[in-house]
Amino acid sequence: MLGIGSIAKKVFGTPNDRKIKATRPLVEKINALEPEFEKLSDEGLKQKTAELRQKVAEGASLDDLLPEAFANCREAAKRALGLRAFDTQLMGAIFLHQGNIAEQKTGEGKTLTATFAAYLNALVGKGVHVVTVNEYLARRDSEWMSKVYAALGLSTGVIHSDMPHDAKMTAYTSDITYGTNNEFGFDYLRDNMKSELSQLFQKHHHFAIVDEVDSILIDEARTPLIISGQATDRSELYQTIDAVIPLLTEEHFTIDEKTRNVTFTDEGNEFLEEQLRARGLLDEDATLYDPESTTIVHHVNQGLRAHKIFQKDKDYIVRNGEIVLVDEFTGRMMAGRRLSDGLHQAIEAKEGVEIKPENVTMASVTFQNYFRLYDKLAGMTGTAATEADEFMEIYGLGVVEVPTNLPIARADEDDQVYRTAREKYEAMIEEVRKAHEKNQPALVGTTSIEKSEMLSQMLTKVGVPHNVLNARQHEQEAQIVADAGKLGAVTIATNMAGRGTDIKLGGNVEFKIMEAIAANPEEHPDVIRKQIEEQHKADEDAVKAAGGLFVLGSERHESRRIDNQLRGRSGRQGDPGRTVFFLSLEDDLMRIFGSERLEKVLKTLGLKEGEAIVHPWVNKSLERAQAKVEGRNFDMRKQILKFDDVMNDQRKVIFAQRREIMEAKDLSEIVGDMRHQVIDDLIDAHMPPKTYADQWDIQGLYAEVIAKLGIDVPVMEWAEEEGVDDEDIRERLIKAADEYMAKKTVEFGPENMRSIEKQVLLQTIDTKWREHLLTLEHLRSVVGFRGYAQRDPLNEYKNESFQLFESMLDSLRESVTQNLSQIRLPTEEEQRAWMEQVAAQQRAAQAAAPQPEMAGAEAETAEADEEPGAPLPGFDENDQTTWGNPGRNEKCPCGSGKKFKHCHGKLS
Repeated sequence: MLGIGSIAKKVFGTPNDRKIKATRPLVEKINALEPEFEKLSDEGLKQKTAELRQKVAEGASLDDLLPEAFANCREAAKRALGLRAFDTQLMGAIFLHQGNIAEQKTGEGKTLTATFAAYLNALVGKGVHVVTVNEYLARRDSEWMSKVYAALGLSTGVIHSDMPHDAKMTAYTSDITYGTNNEFGFDYLRDNMKSELSQLFQKHHHFAIVDEVDSILIDEARTPLIISGQATDRSELYQTIDAVIPLLTEEHFTIDEKTRNVTFTDEGNEFLEEQLRARGLLDEDATLYDPESTTIVHHVNQGLRAHKIFQKDKDYIVRNGEIVLVDEFTGRMMAGRRLSDGLHQAIEAKEGVEIKPENVTMASVTFQNYFRLYDKLAGMTGTAATEADEFMEIYGLGVVEVPTNLPIARADEDDQVYRTAREKYEAMIEEVRKAHEKNQPALVGTTSIEKSEMLSQMLTKVGVPHNVLNARQHEQEAQIVADAGKLGAVTIATNMAGRGTDIKLGGNVEFKIMEAIAANPEEHPDVIRKQIEEQHKADEDAVKAAGGLFVLGSERHESRRIDNQLRGRSGRQGDPGRTVFFLSLEDDLMRIFGSERLEKVLKTLGLKEGEAIVHPWVNKSLERAQAKVEGRNFDMRKQILKFDDVMNDQRKVIFAQRREIMEAKDLSEIVGDMRHQVIDDLIDAHMPPKTYADQWDIQGLYAEVIAKLGIDVPVMEWAEEEGVDDEDIRERLIKAADEYMAKKTVEFGPENMRSIEKQVLLQTIDTKWREHLLTLEHLRSVVGFRGYAQRDPLNEYKNESFQLFESMLDSLRESVTQNLSQIRLPTEEEQRAWMEQVAAQQRAAQAAAPQPEMAGAEAETAEADEEPGAPLPGFDENDQTTWGNPGRNEKCPCGSGKKFKHCHGKLS
């Protein structure tokens, strides 16, 4: 019998159905315009873009222009790529434009779908960012889709790591910019460490389309992006601690696999204290419970995590003497990414590779808070419905399931559960062998490199040829995925999320054509294409006859989405296919989260060796276990976000302040207000309101006025005058300080003074913000213990971080006022010495140069290799007032021989 909800859905349709239905009139309008746009010349398509841009400039809404823009884009794609977008792709693009996540199954053409929404929103002229999960996809998609944008008269750019500044700047000024989530996030942080508006990459956060949105906004949201500088080297500490860890036995610690944490038992603490004292890391009378031991305890914990939680070839690999992390969601190597808090160093010590120094945070942001900066955000993926609540709660993004162009013909079978992992793997190998014998391509999904290599060895033993795709084969990724649909092909893959290349039955025809053309350069490409396409059609039909792609999962992932991504590789565009998951009671998910009742049921049934239980109830039980894990991960991400939101409010204030300072032509008023506030604070501290003259600390005030304002005024004499109160002294100090700074402005020249004020303000803000970030990190690490005192750690963090922020702003005002009061013009003698030094360095450079003229890059290198000279007389590294006033391209006054902008004038 149907429930009330089911009856209502039958009558009214689901909310998703209603959203799909609402787009149909728009799609019909776009289709009706097709004959009109087919008549336009290539130049006519570009003129249509200019016409639409003009309408936007005159105030027309993008919604009104959507049918025309989409019809224009469809025609451009048809001509540039030979692809005519399906109606379902237009629907997906409409949802993207509306600021939703479009869930489109694998093979439905998400890359082309994105071009419609990107084109429409680029008409505003503020740029559109298309975000991908890796640089290969960013380059491939931008290269591929730039043909469509070029046909429409728009420019396309792509950003990637290690890119020259000017090239990246050009990419950002394009109408549509492709790049990875990491690079966009890091560029945002870099922008907020710059000192000139012209240097900023991201002028606007107008509209972003995030590909594989679940991977980026959910899976990676637990890890913040951090720009850091190196701290002091402590290699010996890590090596000493690493030598202690193997001495620990199971009674010394407990492991919580759910949270990936380790804790020491009382016996473990006692044993550690003995070992650490013996190695001189702990004083004889000290214990691990002393506040002074916090750092040692932290590093011992990280050492234990490195040994017991982080596994080689699963969480990381060792490559060229370096620890390279492996992305747990995609199985890809994350070159350049390092774990924080000394954990990466602990793993380096464990593996015996070079230990690189820890880093100090200079700027950080979470993906949640970065992507919430955009005026409008949209996303695409094949699997988002299971996380719809999180997308709505965190990002305000709705999830719409876009129908497939052709009905799904894939058969998804119930999971098969075995008692032991050995039985499971043997059954899997048998299934793969059977599929291979009948020429059906098989894709085997695993959760780790270790398991993929074990299965590879087992297949080799039974004589089944196959390919392995994991972090070790990263470079051949596209080729391996493209071949996975060939007749009888067997592919073992570690996680299939966001691979970007479709598995097409019979193999990828474009890859085959490229290979054939490369192998026969003398043959005409058109002849080769025709031959390959005919052969491919025959192969495709043969694979369909064999049952399409067979997907075999070796275990369930913590997240249902990852399983669905693997499943979705089969049955693209209405192709036949079959999917099944093989599990055992020894799998991590079953062991940690599965119900004990299932094991009892298996024992009661008296399963024989090699037999499996297959039942829809088992699927339901597993789904509940996965939902439980997903719920826990969601709570963890929400908790991280709550803490980061506190810092984010402060980050927004600081970054907005920096932007204001960079935009301002004249900061004298801001600097003056800061100076007056410092004077107010000095008066309040030394001459508190409602106090008598004999309670004032005039001596202290006099010393502070000299130190912070740089003026020597008779404060003590003023205080002895009859009837003088704190207000009188305040006004006299303000007048004296203002006159002193006005005199400096005349000395330096108004223009120079404005430039100095801007640089001092920005550099001081950056220094104070970095110190503040470090303090907040320490606060975050200890505030959790407040829970033991029945106090909410989040509220404690909010209150204390707010107080810290206020004190940082006070300290900022003081530092700016003090630095500006101490700047001075160099004496004639200092200037002469400085000029002589510059001339000597230039002569040395010319003598060393083999040619009279050099190209820019070579000139830069030669300059960097110049012999150091003598520093400017009186030069003090910690006192900017002794540096003179060098231009950005002049030699640094420290005598290094480098340009000022590359040395002490480098923007931190």
